[in-house]
Amino acid sequence: MYSFTDWFYNQSTELLTLSNENDEINFKYIPVGTFSLNTKTWMWAWQNQHSEEKSKSATIKVKNFGVLKGYERLIEGYFNADGYTGWELTAICHKILNGLGGYRIVTNHLEKYFLLAEKVDNKLAKEIKDLYVQCGEHRHGRRAFVCQHLNKTYKTGFEEAFETHEDMELGLDDDLQAWCDECEKIRLREGEWNDISMEFANIKLVCEYCYFEMKAVNIE
Repeated sequence: MYSFTDWFYNQSTELLTLSNENDEINFKYIPVGTFSLNTKTWMWAWQNQHSEEKSKSATIKVKNFGVLKGYERLIEGYFNADGYTGWELTAICHKILNGLGGYRIVTNHLEKYFLLAEKVDNKLAKEIKDLYVQCGEHRHGRRAFVCQHLNKTYKTGFEEAFETHEDMELGLDDDLQAWCDECEKIRLREGEWNDISMEFANIKLVCEYCYFEMKAVNIE
């Protein structure tokens, strides 16, 4: 029987990690919603603009079920509630979305309810977590690599390793990579990315949000 003393979740990776001194277990989760201890109100994840998880869209299936059956609490995004509401609605999500179970965390005045979607191998969980970087401007986002010349102020040209768009689904091996027109000229002259072209590019690490802001500057 496991007993975990610590928890950590990340809205970008959508991973919940439970741990103690000796063990760790990771789950992919779907945010169900939050219960405010101050206002005694419930907000569904699909209603919450501050919820960054893409998987929250899965709860729309629960809302549609509510529309079909006429259950107001599954339809309204925000309403007065009590301390039992979170577990009741998480149980409904478990039934409709076929989850593994539910989990609740308490931060400040909020109870946050998660549906555990699937268990993730610890090695794979680490690989997923390593794909994300802290950003002073955007907090936490998937890593991206750009040449030293790309910026958010003026156009330099924007060459990509593959065509991208915001919110696209990426595999574990699909890193966002971009470089400017001058870097492309050097790369073509050298015939590949080698010591010379790489030295000129001087690749830097940024988050995905910075990446697409740089791209937007160049395609406007």
